[in-house]
Amino acid sequence: MNTSPIPTGSRPAGALESPLLAAAGFRHAFFTRDGGVSAPPWGSLNFLIAVGDDPAAVRENWARAAARLGVEPARLYVLSQVHGTVSHVLDGSEDRDEVARRRGDVTLSRVQGVAASVRTADCVPVLCADRASGAVAAIHSGWRGTVVNAAAAGVAALRALAGGPGDLVAAIGPHIGGCCFQVGEDVAELLAGASALGEAAVIRAPGERLRVDLRRIVRAQLEAAGLHPGAIDDVPGCTFCEPERFHSYRRDPGRSGRMLSAIVARG
Repeated sequence: MNTSPIPTGSRPAGALESPLLAAAGFRHAFFTRDGGVSAPPWGSLNFLIAVGDDPAAVRENWARAAARLGVEPARLYVLSQVHGTVSHVLDGSEDRDEVARRRGDVTLSRVQGVAASVRTADCVPVLCADRASGAVAAIHSGWRGTVVNAAAAGVAALRALAGGPGDLVAAIGPHIGGCCFQVGEDVAELLAGASALGEAAVIRAPGERLRVDLRRIVRAQLEAAGLHPGAIDDVPGCTFCEPERFHSYRRDPGRSGRMLSAIVARG
């Protein structure tokens, strides 16, 4: 564990953004692994203490993320993710540590200055917002979450919070891409049944293991939930084959950090 002094106030946390969400006026970030203070193998921007990182370093990384988003660290929330569809609505009064013990995969808020977030290291992060109300949702959709349609569950929860169909826009962030997400026949069959794409999302090549394009499936799920195709942004990046930019659990089992994707409610 790194026990050296933790620097503060230096380079900002690295992040990618969605032009669609930015144009709609929502502060957000798909954080990369750059711009933090964690030592190898978690270097440098890691958001999970449980992997063995120095707690002081992880706290500083969270502070840098909050600064990048323009929110108080106490109002940047994440859940204990379980690859399901349970959602939690937050108003900013909750204790962040208590929220982090809640089980679920969708965080939501419509209170100005509250940031909903998810942690990933190969899974699909989806940030969604309602232009009309300013409400936001952060959705965690790993392959198991994709099978149970976490994206649609997050959209439904956001509409319930907004009080109507709203004017939704969403962005799908970096995750393990179809270039690298190898699966067995059993998982491929489950994912083929998760959207109208069916087998079209499964990549079969002679002499190679099956691969699946999670981005195409999640996009199809969002469209089936009523989002216009032009209201869905793709923020590119494969976590597995870009080690300089992203953490990947599949690439580095037992040594992988976690990234954060977050969006701030406009109120």
